[in-house]
Amino acid sequence: MCTGFTLDTHQYFMKASPVRPGDFIEFFAEIDLLGALSTCPGGDCSSEHSSDTAACFALKIEIYRVDPKILAGWTPPAPSAYSRRHGL
Repeated sequence: MCTGFTLDTHQYFMKASPVRPGDFIEFFAEIDLLGALSTCPGGDCSSEHSSDTAACFALKIEIYRVDPKILAGWTPPAPSAYSRRHGL
């Protein structure tokens, strides 16, 4: 699903996802992380919204361990210096 706000009226919109079979997103995590994937429970909103008959498609997640040779010379980022005192 593709969602957002219109520039002129600032109204929420949603439309069918432009994703096609074979499309993917790849991330490289520089620190340990917990990942979660969430999808719209309404299915494909290109024809109707939140329907029991809307098409739903499976998502595939693959997690890879990087070859240590690729990481030669790489160092993880330093912890953030953020003091957690925002607004005080």
